[in-house]
Amino acid sequence: MWDVHLMVTDPLNFIESFADAGADIITVHAEANDTAASIDAIHARGLKAGVAIRPSTPLSALDPWLDAAELLLPMSVEPGFCGQVFDEGTYDRIRSLREARPDTLIEVDGGVTCENAAALREAGADILVSGSAIFGTEDPVVSARMIAGLE
Repeated sequence: MWDVHLMVTDPLNFIESFADAGADIITVHAEANDTAASIDAIHARGLKAGVAIRPSTPLSALDPWLDAAELLLPMSVEPGFCGQVFDEGTYDRIRSLREARPDTLIEVDGGVTCENAAALREAGADILVSGSAIFGTEDPVVSARMIAGLE
C-alpha cells in the first residue's frame, strides 16, 4: 500500500500525478486550499482520502471532512523539519479521534520513535510514520521493527 501525505498548499496540483503513480491513500491538510475539492478528486480516482492537521490546529478543523475521509492524521510536529520534538498532546488527540471515529484509520506523522510507538498504538493509532528514528540509527531494520511493534 502506498500512502501519500501531500503537505502542500495546493494539493489539487498533485493528486492526479500521485494517483497515476499508484497511490492507494492520499492525505491533504485541512489547512490547505480546496480541501473539499481535493477529497472529491481523490475519491474520483477510486482512492482513499485522508485529512491531516498540524498540532497547532484544533481537532474541530477536521469536522467538515469526518464523514468523507477514510484516514485522519493528527501531526505530532509542525510540518517542515525533521527531528522535531514530539508534541505530547498528540496522545489525547488520537484518543479523541478514535472515540469519535472507531472505524476510521488514524495515522501519526512526526516524532514517532521506538520509545513512543507502543503508546501511540495504545492511544488508537493505526499507522505510524517515522523517518529520523529509523534512518538516523545504526540499525534501521531493528528500529523499524521496534516502531512496528515486532520487537
